[in-house]
Amino acid sequence: MRKPLVAALFALAIAGAGAAPAVAAPVTGAPATAEKATAQTATAQTADAKAASPKLKAVTLAGTVALSNCSGSVVRFPNSLDTDPALVLTNGHCLETGFPEPGEVIVNQASSRTFGLLNSSGTRVATLRASKIAYSTMTDTDATIYQLTSTYATIKSSYGISPLTVQDTHPTAGTAITVASGYWKRLYSCNIDGFVYRIKEGDWTWKDSVRYTSACQTIGGTSGSPVVDQATGKVVAVNNTGNEDGERCTENNPCEVDANGNVTVRKGINYAQETYGFPACFTTRNQLNLSASGCTLPKP
Repeated sequence: MRKPLVAALFALAIAGAGAAPAVAAPVTGAPATAEKATAQTATAQTADAKAASPKLKAVTLAGTVALSNCSGSVVRFPNSLDTDPALVLTNGHCLETGFPEPGEVIVNQASSRTFGLLNSSGTRVATLRASKIAYSTMTDTDATIYQLTSTYATIKSSYGISPLTVQDTHPTAGTAITVASGYWKRLYSCNIDGFVYRIKEGDWTWKDSVRYTSACQTIGGTSGSPVVDQATGKVVAVNNTGNEDGERCTENNPCEVDANGNVTVRKGINYAQETYGFPACFTTRNQLNLSASGCTLPKP
């Protein structure tokens, strides 16, 4: 999660897409670097995926955002209203105040962080601003949700950009997905290879995580990217990490732990955290309610 962006750039220069994990880029100098990034948009799904799923939709960068050190997206839940304050989804480890500690949950904390809103071609069309950190943790999952000063309706009328909808059901293995990075203005397409009982990385543990097939070779700065189901266009997870060096359960080298405690290391494989549990925890006017029926997110 802490792999320096300069190392990611070196990996790109040496090995094309490389095998670097999906980690945050450092804050220092990141905005200028992101503006100059020339990474090309990845190709669409493979021919095999097209043959198996002829109704797959083209996923674009519309609604994604670039943070100072990460990627993210403007999201809504199935019951959100156009008049509700908009939300931005990214990783817990992308939080501007640093990584939340194991067991730490941050709710309703003031923030004025800004986000560069992108259109379908990756052009920055606006700067959005947070009013607060609605929710952030690296316990069980790795996610931050910011509440913005703008409503969905205002963003749509001003910039023609609609939010991405977060799916409220568990994703399915084999699903064709696209990881859409607003930081790099780049798309990565692959499939959900399966689900991991526990992922352990350093001091943190995440539950029921998404494992990608090897085609999604995400790099530094893609942390927080929405993972979009190509058939529905909905967000099913948030991109967060990968095993870079083949090490066992260390930072930037997460390991898989099954229900019996057996550990598996998959060098070069990347992961995301599911998001289907979030809609139940955000109720009227997109306000967080951790006591709501069906809400299972970790609590402070």
